[in-house]
Amino acid sequence: MERLHQRQCRLLRRSRLARRCHQGRQDRFRSAVDRSAAADGERVGSASVIRDRVRVSSLLPDFPWDTIAGAKAQAAAHPDGLVDLSVGTPVDPVDPLIRAALTSVAEVPGYPTTYGTSELREAAVAAVARRFGMTGLGPDAVLPVIGTKELIAGLPRLLGLGASDLVVIPEVAYPTYEVGALLAGTRMLRADGMTRLGPESPALIFLNSPSNPTGRVLGVDHLRKVVSFARERGAIVASDECYLGLTWGAEAVSILDPRVSDGDHTGLLAIHSLSKTSNLASYRAGFVTGDGELIRELLEVRKHAGMMVPFPIQAAMTAALADDEHETVQRERYRARRTVLRKALEHSGFRIDHSEAGLYLWSTRGENCRTTLDWLAERGILAAPGDFYGPTGTEHVRIALTATDERIAAAAARLTT
Repeated sequence: MERLHQRQCRLLRRSRLARRCHQGRQDRFRSAVDRSAAADGERVGSASVIRDRVRVSSLLPDFPWDTIAGAKAQAAAHPDGLVDLSVGTPVDPVDPLIRAALTSVAEVPGYPTTYGTSELREAAVAAVARRFGMTGLGPDAVLPVIGTKELIAGLPRLLGLGASDLVVIPEVAYPTYEVGALLAGTRMLRADGMTRLGPESPALIFLNSPSNPTGRVLGVDHLRKVVSFARERGAIVASDECYLGLTWGAEAVSILDPRVSDGDHTGLLAIHSLSKTSNLASYRAGFVTGDGELIRELLEVRKHAGMMVPFPIQAAMTAALADDEHETVQRERYRARRTVLRKALEHSGFRIDHSEAGLYLWSTRGENCRTTLDWLAERGILAAPGDFYGPTGTEHVRIALTATDERIAAAAARLTT
């Protein structure tokens, strides 16, 4: 434990030093631009400055959704229209309770706080204890974020990681974990088991249970081993738990469950979203909780960057976290759609792997995922190819449950005729 604390302190100190060094680099860069402009007059503009610098976009992979435009066009040409099962975006309405909370403070003109209202943070603590058995948290250990994707993409940089640090992500993973490592310029390794790391001491380990895209659930014993490994080697564990409230065939537990953490949250962060069970994807509503010292460091950096959740969204989040009934209703909608879609896929020769939880069916026909993608597109159905998520996903497609009952029924009919 002492070793973890020392490593964590080093990371936090390095984050503060990096901010001071970055300011120095910015000052030198501005001076260089000013000198160049003075020498060359009006010739120097933004284009020439960009030309001489590395474009951040060049460090990143192609945006995966751009690669399936052809399949989408083919599927959309179906006489009965497109059934888009490629993206996990909600299609059901936001509950009136949440909408009322949003509009109730729409007239407030001032800036919101980065830390969020005390009511929001208290509601989050109560909700995760009530829904997921996460205990030992206080409101000071909760930080609202502008959707969890931006937090995940920025987390390695927010923690001050750099070229000498290693970030570990799942072998088949939500692409934003890799993006976060690339943006921070760290090393990255895909690993589902800690034995693959050998003698390495990673700085940050991303977990995702239930998994996007596979729906795999990590059990208590597995999570305990990850926490033990991280504490032995001084790593921070960031657990993406956005699908924790959508379990079908297995119990899913948080990294902050006392059966996993033994009540000690040191070095642990749990990332939660209201996009899925509360249908708040358009609101960009999430939060991170866990180790109080790490939360405070993230808060300090985000305050400087102006990374604030809008005040009306905070009110909507508070209402959503205080009410479980709307979540239950939405979960049962997805359960019914899952039953229909799974039966149709298996009838047409697909094998469903994992998929014990979450909003997707991790499906295969034993062929390259792009071949399967075309097969589905011929039937007017669009899925996400497994190669989006890593090299070992090339024989699977991710099929989402996020379509209306009518579109799910249409997909089922096309698959079974």
